[in-house]
Amino acid sequence: MNSTKRYGKKLDLALSTWVKLARAYSSFEKKSTESIKAFGLTQPQFAVIEVIGHLGPLKVGEICEKMLVTGGNMTLVLDNIEKLGLVERIPSKEDRRAIHIQLTAEGKKLFDDVFIKHAEKISMHMSVLNASEQKTLGDLLKKLGTGLNK
Repeated sequence: MNSTKRYGKKLDLALSTWVKLARAYSSFEKKSTESIKAFGLTQPQFAVIEVIGHLGPLKVGEICEKMLVTGGNMTLVLDNIEKLGLVERIPSKEDRRAIHIQLTAEGKKLFDDVFIKHAEKISMHMSVLNASEQKTLGDLLKKLGTGLNK
C-alpha cells in the first residue's frame, strides 16, 4: 500500500493499516485452518467443539453468538458433527422450544486430544511476536473491535 500515497496522510495510513491487518488475518487463518484440517474437521465444526468444550452445553443461538455467526449454516454444521458422533442434541427441560448441544464422550475425548495441539500450533505461529508484542497487539485489536461496535 506504500505506493498509493495519494489520498492524504490520514486516509493513506488507515488504508495501509487495514491492508496489513487483512493480510495478517488471511495468513494466520490459513495456518489455523491447516491445523484444524489435520484433525479431520472443518473450521466451523472445530469451532463448535471448541466452544462447547470450553463452556459446556449451549443452545444453538448461544453457539452462534459465541462464534459470531448467524444460524443459517449452523444446522448443517451440527448435523454433520452429530453424524460423526461428536455432539448430541438434548431437549431443554426449561423451554420445550430450546435444544442444548453437548459433546458426547467421543466429542469430549476429541476436544481433550486436539485442542491443546491446535493451541500449540497457534502459539508457534504467534511466536514471531514476543510476549509483550502479543499483549500489545491483543489490546489494540480489542480496542479496535470494541470501538467499531459502539
